[in-house]
Order: sequence, then C-alpha cells, then structure tokens
Amino acid sequence: MIAIAGTIHFVDPADRDACVAAAVEWVRSTRQDEPGCLGYSFSADPVDADRIAVFELWADEESLAGHFGHPNFAAMRHLLRGYPRHPSAVRKYRIDLDGPVYDESGTPRADFVGSES
Repeated sequence: MIAIAGTIHFVDPADRDACVAAAVEWVRSTRQDEPGCLGYSFSADPVDADRIAVFELWADEESLAGHFGHPNFAAMRHLLRGYPRHPSAVRKYRIDLDGPVYDESGTPRADFVGSES
C-alpha cells in the first residue's frame, strides 16, 4: 500500500478555496474511476487559510503509476498551475503494516501488536 500526504500553500489565501472547489470533479472521478484508489482527498486546512492538505491511499505501485498516467492527474496538475503557490511538501510512503487505532477495549494504541500486514 502507498500513501501520499502533504501540504500545498498558496500565495493568496483566497485562491485556496477556489482551487479546492474547482478540484471536486477530479477528486470524485479519481475515487470512483481509478483502480486501486483507496482514498483521495484534497481539502482546505481548517487552521491555515492558505493551505490544502493532500492525502491519497493507493493499493500498490501499479495503481499509483496508473494514476500518474490518468487524465484526472493531468487535470489536477493543470489546475494547480493556475494558482501562484509556495513550494509544496508532498511525499509518498510505502506501508508494510497496518492495524486498528483502538484495541478491543476501546483504548487507542500506538503499537502494532496483534496487527496484520
């Protein structure tokens, strides 16, 4: 599994909301139409008026590579080029283990004891 997470900062905070609104079509299409997309979010940060939070979850490298070649990806890149931005900080992470946040008793756990890969 692969996660992509990060932030995009706009020079003009007013551009953030316009960009998020304009991206809805491609966010929805990516979630619905792209094989291996397990999660895709491009959302306004509730604290910083100039920041978008990016989060994606892909089943594997093949599905992520497919996304990079998909028209949705090209459309999002084109959209973002229309707004002056500061350098972004978006990275990809390979995930080799996952587990629930809460154990059977409802206690949050930071460890992965009993988790399956």
